[in-house]
Order: sequence, then structure tokens, then C-alpha cells
Amino acid sequence: MPTSPQPRSEDLARYFEARNEMGKPWIWHLLRIAKLKEAKATMEPQEYLTSLQEAHADLMRLGEFWKGREQEVFTGRYSPPTAIEPLPGSPEDR
Repeated sequence: MPTSPQPRSEDLARYFEARNEMGKPWIWHLLRIAKLKEAKATMEPQEYLTSLQEAHADLMRLGEFWKGREQEVFTGRYSPPTAIEPLPGSPEDR
């Protein structure tokens, strides 16, 4: 079964920009991987592998930043927390 062609990085960037998705950190990683795929033919194999490993390490450093922010991150709807935290340095902040 043939695979469908992958969009170019410029097309992906325009698509994500149109959807106002550029503030999501993993979107930047998708674009980075797309650009790496495009450059693969012009890179030395070891250089490509090193770049891919760096991209993977950077993605893993994102961690689980989304925990507790699922609504905001995955649906784009922000809802403030129900518990109001005291201001740092205030008498309640002890």
C-alpha cells in the first residue's frame, strides 16, 4: 500500500499559523522534524542521526508540562483554577 505524501515544512507552518497553534511547544518539534526529513538527502548519515537524536532529546525535555492544563493545551479553552492561590509574599503565603 503506498503512503500518502508528507506536507512540506512551509505548508505545515502556514497550516499551524492559520489555526493559531504556534504557541504549542510540540508544534515546533513537528516542524523541526519535517525540516530534518527535507534536509536528510543533503546531510551526512551521522549528521542526520545526531540532529534527530538532539530533536528527540529536546522533545523529551518538554516532559508532562500539560498535566493539569489538559483543557487549555488540548482544546484551546483556558479555565482558571478553582482554588485561588495566595500572592507570593503575602501573609497567607506561609
